[in-house]
Amino acid sequence: MEQRLLGKTGFKIAPVVLGGNVFGWTIDEKRSFEILDAWVDAGFNAVDTADIYSAWVNGNKGGESETIIGHWLQTRPDKRDKILIFTKGGGDFGDNKRKGLAAGYIRLAVEASLKRLNIEAIDLYQSHFPDESVSDEETLGAYKDLMKEGKIKAIGASNFNAEQLAHALKISEEKGLPAYQTLQPEYNLYDRDSYDGALRELCIKKGLGVITYFSLASGFLSGKYHSKADLDKSPRGKGIEKYLTERGMHIIAALEKTAQKHNAKPAEVALAWLIAREGVTAPIASATNLQQLQSLQKAATLKLNASDIMLLDKASAPAREEATTMA
Repeated sequence: MEQRLLGKTGFKIAPVVLGGNVFGWTIDEKRSFEILDAWVDAGFNAVDTADIYSAWVNGNKGGESETIIGHWLQTRPDKRDKILIFTKGGGDFGDNKRKGLAAGYIRLAVEASLKRLNIEAIDLYQSHFPDESVSDEETLGAYKDLMKEGKIKAIGASNFNAEQLAHALKISEEKGLPAYQTLQPEYNLYDRDSYDGALRELCIKKGLGVITYFSLASGFLSGKYHSKADLDKSPRGKGIEKYLTERGMHIIAALEKTAQKHNAKPAEVALAWLIAREGVTAPIASATNLQQLQSLQKAATLKLNASDIMLLDKASAPAREEATTMA
């Protein structure tokens, strides 16, 4: 399996990161264990989660995904050296208490994640969302202490825009504080505006590792959805309606044409486009069964040529005018 440097963290990762958001949400612990076992056995070596996963599910409190990963590691201690654990903190659990990037809260959040994950150190700890109520100096100072204590090894940012990330990096340099070494943005063939441009250029310039989320646009880029009539195919259907535009259909057509050429699936091509994209280290993608995991494995080895990428770039160019949502 190809290995890529994750920015300046010192970590090398396979070109796809497993998304842990489905653990304790759409798949139970037993199935999660099967996916994690197969993931490592296939040569992949990173999983991304967050402390709030999956607080949005009725009956859940948050922490379910980390807890499942922790149980998996507890029963398979030999796997710890084979997988990097990425998690995030600062997201809102929904109780108006547990959220934000204040120093005191970060310490509590890290300790809670360590306990749930059943590990001594988190490989990559990410600020889940920017917190304008707290200074970067305070947040990064807390990370400095936690890194010194050996509880986290590297830090990253998630959902930061170019201005927010640039300011945080500036504070790190001026104050001698740890710097964010990674970014986790929403980015895929359809959703390109928020990362392409100044943010992507900053990440390339500063050498940040970039792991993208919603890499398949909530499943739209799988090619299963061509009209509103297809939205009932998945629990995520309602969130996919916004993609049913003229531009969305151009993207699907380009994916299907490229997939046919490579004897692949549209989702595999969509991930391969991200893998080939300058400024992206690895897309995050989840799997709820072994067939989907095998598809991720194929995506990791699928090589697109220049004409493939040109076709996909043209179809997904953000400059294309959005049309009215299709019937």
